[in-house]
Amino acid sequence: MIYTAAPDSEGTLGGLSSLARPDRLGRHLEQALEKAALCASDPLCAEHQPGFDASLHGAACHACAFLPETSCERGNRFLDRSLLVPTVEETGLNYFGEEA
Repeated sequence: MIYTAAPDSEGTLGGLSSLARPDRLGRHLEQALEKAALCASDPLCAEHQPGFDASLHGAACHACAFLPETSCERGNRFLDRSLLVPTVEETGLNYFGEEA
């Protein structure tokens, strides 16, 4: 999900649709994936083992991947950065990017 919290023209539907143009969208996705590779709580966040403490998330925490309660209809379950990008703990699970 791509959103903006800016109240200016970039925050309108027209502003969002202009950001989704092919010449801009790729850059925004690349930046999002780069930022997802590291968390302020790493290595603790990346080393989290689902099931060890009866939680349903892996490499995801309030510092990096949890969504506000009103935005996440799944209650922030089943989140794991390692499935999207390589993290400091896992490098073979990622869908995007190359192994480190």
